[in-house]
Amino acid sequence: MNRKEWILMLLLSSVNFSHILDFMIMMPLGNGLMHNLHINAQEFSLLVTSYVFSAALASISASFFIDKFDRKNALIFAYIGFILGTLACAFADTYATLITARIVAGLFGGLIGAQGQSIVADYFTYERRATAMGILMAGFSVASVAGVPIALKLSTMYNWHAPFFMVVALGCVIIPLLILYIPRMTGHLQKANQKQSPFIVIQNVIKNRNQRKAMLLTFAVQASHFSIVPFIAPSLESNVGLSKDEVSLTYFFGGIFTFFLSPMVGKIADKKGKLPVYIVFACLAALVLYVFTNLVPSPLWIIYVVTTLFFISSTGRFVPMQAMVTSVVSPQQRGGFMNLNAFVSQVASGFGAMLAGFIVVKQSDGTLLHYDYVGYFAIILCLASVFLATRIKQEVV
Repeated sequence: MNRKEWILMLLLSSVNFSHILDFMIMMPLGNGLMHNLHINAQEFSLLVTSYVFSAALASISASFFIDKFDRKNALIFAYIGFILGTLACAFADTYATLITARIVAGLFGGLIGAQGQSIVADYFTYERRATAMGILMAGFSVASVAGVPIALKLSTMYNWHAPFFMVVALGCVIIPLLILYIPRMTGHLQKANQKQSPFIVIQNVIKNRNQRKAMLLTFAVQASHFSIVPFIAPSLESNVGLSKDEVSLTYFFGGIFTFFLSPMVGKIADKKGKLPVYIVFACLAALVLYVFTNLVPSPLWIIYVVTTLFFISSTGRFVPMQAMVTSVVSPQQRGGFMNLNAFVSQVASGFGAMLAGFIVVKQSDGTLLHYDYVGYFAIILCLASVFLATRIKQEVV
């Protein structure tokens, strides 16, 4: 990559980092929020899901019109709205004001991921796209390695408002850099028919079997992953016997490895092919899912190896999958399609997490029953995703 490309990718990764961090910090802040706002677990759960639901609503709504705008302007608009929503979270002092602020942040945050992926797909040719997607994914890793621990430290030193102020401060640095260094992205406008129906994206998905398969692939991968994620920490603590500090280290090691691995996986996928790389990591993920959801008390190094492999296999399939999904739609309709795909992704994440919540049973001694059943469900979806991936026709667009 040349200098301009690196600047572009670093900025998009920074946007991704701050966006994901804002979502992730809510969950570890749960005890503090419930104590300070005098709310119960169900009300806290609504705080978390309100962001997801509003993001899903924004994604599907934007799919009707987002391709009529410069992708740079759309990203900056969404990011500014997201930062303002997060600022409102920082100043919120009641449950009602905080949940309202989370809804506002979600409405704008729901647009960010799809716009970032659309910019990458428009800017980089298909032969180089997975490498760029790998760098974009590094933002997720940094959020788990550095962002969440720093946010929790700030909340301990000051209060639960401090992590939100941190995200806002970071956003205030990023916004002017986006304005200065992100190039205008209007290539899709020069060829697009501006008089086409606003429902063209949904019409195309209904008519185009390849696009439907791509969305099914997204659903399978997301539902498989997020059925496991909510109970990672509880299962490691209750079933395996790790302390909270040892659980934090599993995220640290996983984040460090995936931070360096993501760009490497992207380069390999561009060189060897997106599909073969996806199949390798999906099959690895299926094996790791079985081991991980059946973990019993073991030597600490074995647990760290298994959990790190879980993060590696997850990242390894997300990178080529995203590159494949962007290839099934023309640039003129890519923004709308990616927003619709983001909606599918958010629904799948919620579905996976909700289903896991119904399956897993917490016993009186704190241990979790049937987490292995969740693992079998995730493995079935993982293997189904391999079949779906082989059926997708990758168009070089």
